[in-house]
Amino acid sequence: MADAFEEEPEETVSLTEFLKEVDDQELEADLVLGADEGTECTYVKGYMKRQAIFSCLTCTPEGNAGVCTACCLTCHDGHEMIELWTKRNFKCDCGNSKFGVSYCKLLPSKDNENGENSYNQNFKGKYCTCGRPYPDPDAENPVEEMIQCCVCEDWFHEEHLGPDSTNEIPRDEEGEPLYEDLICHMCSSTCSFLQLYPQIICAPHKQQTAATTSKEKGVETAPSASGSSTMPENGSTSVIYNVDPGVPDRNSKSVHDDKGLILGEKSDTCVLGVDLLTTELTLGKSQPMFLVKNWREALCRCGKCSDFYARKKISFLLDKEDSIAEYEKLAKQKRDEKMQQQEGADLDFLGNLGHVTKMEILSGIADMKDELQSFLQSFDGSKPITPDDVRQVFDNLKKRRRMD
Repeated sequence: MADAFEEEPEETVSLTEFLKEVDDQELEADLVLGADEGTECTYVKGYMKRQAIFSCLTCTPEGNAGVCTACCLTCHDGHEMIELWTKRNFKCDCGNSKFGVSYCKLLPSKDNENGENSYNQNFKGKYCTCGRPYPDPDAENPVEEMIQCCVCEDWFHEEHLGPDSTNEIPRDEEGEPLYEDLICHMCSSTCSFLQLYPQIICAPHKQQTAATTSKEKGVETAPSASGSSTMPENGSTSVIYNVDPGVPDRNSKSVHDDKGLILGEKSDTCVLGVDLLTTELTLGKSQPMFLVKNWREALCRCGKCSDFYARKKISFLLDKEDSIAEYEKLAKQKRDEKMQQQEGADLDFLGNLGHVTKMEILSGIADMKDELQSFLQSFDGSKPITPDDVRQVFDNLKKRRRMD
């Protein structure tokens, strides 16, 4: 009977596991925040290509405003905040007319509104077609994985991406995703032209439909990424694209079409050979599209296609820096540079000290290093470090200093 009331042992982690977890958390935070230290409001930088944004439901419960990292920490400390990860082409709203009498503590002088900002249901704490919060307190798995659409920037549960969508998500044998970006089933009609590109653009998925042309309606159905399709050009001739159904080498620096053009390179000649402004493309079924690594580089950049992107308000698809992958890459570079600068500052600090003080600091660092190394060599890494272990390390350091 007594055994039933025994307390379960506390979960413990080794020092190595703890340090790795801390480092992983710091790296993840830096990648999301773009290595932003959160000390200055980003409003002065205008509409940034991509930055971390937060929604304050305390100040704007209707969810129609977003603030930068610095304002989240300084102006909205203790408020009910929603982390939105990153948003494109966004300018910090903190303190404008949407916040009533509240003002920005970091930059009080701002326009009444930022007309180019876009807001979706995420700013109200809702996500996906189900409109549920994240984490979802009523779900069996509150932190279920979600995928972000690179067009509308909403987040979706895998099972809500479309009919049988969980079976269509391209993964390897170990279940890891083979795609870099997702275009959700609600945005796929706007981006149906992507189906005119070969397999380097659209990762393979379950639904494979051939292109069909309706002469009566003058509407062309976009072809699948694999197989072959026929497309009308100028209403009379056809251009046939024969596509290898196999997945191409993603490390290739340049890819050529059947006309010898480098895909993604600026040219007066259209890679597709189709005027997207006059050709109406529709998908037979609203399905999500999964896009492989570096897919943006393959998009045609001729004048007509560029005009098409502008009219559809999707010109950001041409911008490599718009992608999350590039955003995180630049954030990691900033983080590494900041760490190198910190190391350099530490060396400069030592260089400005007197010789005696410098030797005492270096000697103390060497003693600490030797003591920690001795402790770790003799310590069982699978066991937790206790307060007594820490005290013992410092007691040994004191004894060492007295002996010196």
